[in-house]
Amino acid sequence: MEKKSSGGKIKRVLINLLITLLIGLVYFYFKLPAINLQDRAFYSFFLLLAGVYCFLSIATQGLLKAETGGELWSDIKKHCAIPVIVCAVLVVIYIIGSLISSPIIRAASYRELLTVVSGDFASEVTEITYDQIPMLDEDSAMKLGDKKMGELADMVSQFEVADDYTQINYKERPVRVTPLKYGDIFKWIANRSEGLPAYIIIDMVTQEADAVRLENGMKYTTTEFFFRNVSRHLRFNYPTFIFDKANFEIDDEGTPYWICPRIVKRIGLFGGQDIQGAVLMNAISGECEYYENIPSWVDRVYDASIIIQQYDYYGMYRNGWINSFIGQKNVTVTTDGYNYIAIDGDVYMYTGITSVVNDNSIVGFILANQRTKETKYYSCAGAIEYAAMSSAEGIVQYMEYKATFPLLLNISNQPTYFMALKDSGGLVKMYAMVNVQQYQLVASGTTLAQCEENYIELLAQSNLAIPESLSDKTAQGKITDIKTAVIDGNTHVFIKLDSDNFYYIISVEDSKTAAILSEGQRVKIFGSSSEGDLRSAYSVEILR
Repeated sequence: MEKKSSGGKIKRVLINLLITLLIGLVYFYFKLPAINLQDRAFYSFFLLLAGVYCFLSIATQGLLKAETGGELWSDIKKHCAIPVIVCAVLVVIYIIGSLISSPIIRAASYRELLTVVSGDFASEVTEITYDQIPMLDEDSAMKLGDKKMGELADMVSQFEVADDYTQINYKERPVRVTPLKYGDIFKWIANRSEGLPAYIIIDMVTQEADAVRLENGMKYTTTEFFFRNVSRHLRFNYPTFIFDKANFEIDDEGTPYWICPRIVKRIGLFGGQDIQGAVLMNAISGECEYYENIPSWVDRVYDASIIIQQYDYYGMYRNGWINSFIGQKNVTVTTDGYNYIAIDGDVYMYTGITSVVNDNSIVGFILANQRTKETKYYSCAGAIEYAAMSSAEGIVQYMEYKATFPLLLNISNQPTYFMALKDSGGLVKMYAMVNVQQYQLVASGTTLAQCEENYIELLAQSNLAIPESLSDKTAQGKITDIKTAVIDGNTHVFIKLDSDNFYYIISVEDSKTAAILSEGQRVKIFGSSSEGDLRSAYSVEILR
């Protein structure tokens, strides 16, 4: 009889273990915790399993029939001792791990997460050409992507554009790329065997969007529901790895990939989040390969939030944890917001650096390589980004345009904020450049070339640069048409000569003679080398 009773208890234990395992598999399938002590989700996962098993044991082993508290406690210790002990050990590990990860006792380690080297802006950040300046922000890119999708009659009823829009360098051009996604679960069922047929690529300079059709569709995406979901495919291939958000990129041949950075904790058990390599997943085949040395075509491994967090540790704890909130000597932090710029084939994140006690101006800025995390600091006192945006909006306030978050460019060896000015519909109407150090120096233009030309002339007037665009080019002729207009509070004269079919624009502030010109006079105009229907000039003489 005892053997029969013992056999029944073993059977109930096995059934409880099986049910616990099944519940754990379902939880694991949907929540995808890493089997890793550095992943806080792992502790929740194990506590859930232990709780389920203990509940089943209490319900099936007759523990609730105990007549006294002593009997109940004795039965619980007998049937639940192992999971309770393991949970207690994990709780102790969690508490100790949290303590030894604290910045209070590990401030120096947090400070050393990011190596920051000082650089010289004028010599190290070269002036880039027009075909390298990304003029679209993510919101504008999304509008173009949606517009392009609407043009694809054979796809628009089944697919939508995903919201990834990763900025990368592709064939030496700054572009944003994003995959398609299934319109809904029914369209997923109808199309999943072929996969997603294309991805969208948007040139951030020409503002052209193109749908790149694939011979074989993308089977592995972030919008899949089951095993071909990127996160789930990663988890079952790398059960112990902790991953950051996967980024969509294309290689030099245009093959789509998911770049999946591996997260490690370098301080204690939970502190000092960093990246150690990445898994590259082919979006078509699902083939995965882990790299510690990332291939050069990959542009985005370190998310901007990780670099910003690590610089904030560097800036806050350089003189210890106590100084970070008492005294705060030389404590600096990043400003709100960031942007990206392409330099020598890599994508760099830009953000300003400000004093922790004064966030109205910057003391410098950093450029961080998003593939290698190489970070350089450039000392430059000037305006915070949002002040520059307000300054740019101020020169066109009557149009109520809104500035995008600025890019940082080198214009005539001057650190310069460059931004687009958008109307209420989100369309780019103008461009603006604002000097970082003297943010009252603002120039705008309806084209990038015009904006830069106006900005360089403004720098020249302030003795900050020599306007290279202003050459010794001159034109002579009779004035056949002349008009005036007030732009940004200054009177500008528009002059057309009998020898030309375009107008020269001269500010009266630059050349007082322009104010007394009249039709029929012969003049000599000192102009620029620009082209178009409106061409800048900086001086005019009346010929006798």
